[in-house]
Amino acid sequence: MSDDARTGDGNLIETRVDSTPVFDGALLHVRKDTVRLPSGRLATREYIVHPGAVLVAPRLADGRWILERQFRYPVGRVFVEFPAGKRDANEAPIDTGRRELLEETGYEAARWTRLGEVHPGIGYSNEAIDLWLAEDLRHVGRKLDEDEHLDVVAMRGADLLAEADRGGVTDAKTLAAVFHLLRRGVLP
Repeated sequence: MSDDARTGDGNLIETRVDSTPVFDGALLHVRKDTVRLPSGRLATREYIVHPGAVLVAPRLADGRWILERQFRYPVGRVFVEFPAGKRDANEAPIDTGRRELLEETGYEAARWTRLGEVHPGIGYSNEAIDLWLAEDLRHVGRKLDEDEHLDVVAMRGADLLAEADRGGVTDAKTLAAVFHLLRRGVLP
């Protein structure tokens, strides 16, 4: 939403009065803030501070999509998802996308199109994920991080949609990218 659209939102805005760190981890930081509600009353907000991330939807010249199969510990299972990774400090989203695409899949892309942004957990985190389409791919070899384990798969668009329909793709950032790709007529 643009700043112009928010100018009339004063009746909704909460203002931070105090902020306390609860936990500072390697990736995530938990904060507990006291906020002033529009009514003037005080309330508590606990949330996770995240550095942000980038998802890349890589499309091969034959129209297939590059996806990954990766075990996600918090949920305890393997997920099918587009390549993605967290942003490093002061790193532009496009640079994160290039880095993650190369590291995880071994591809470089000559053409990049920003698809949008998604906030996967607005009730408990400030995480924002930039979504990118990567085309004109060239395989140059993977450079996985140490102890990073994932399988790279290529899927036709129709198969990706069918897999999502069956409940085999439930990753929110991947589904958000699929939505943007469908809206642009790029998928299937």
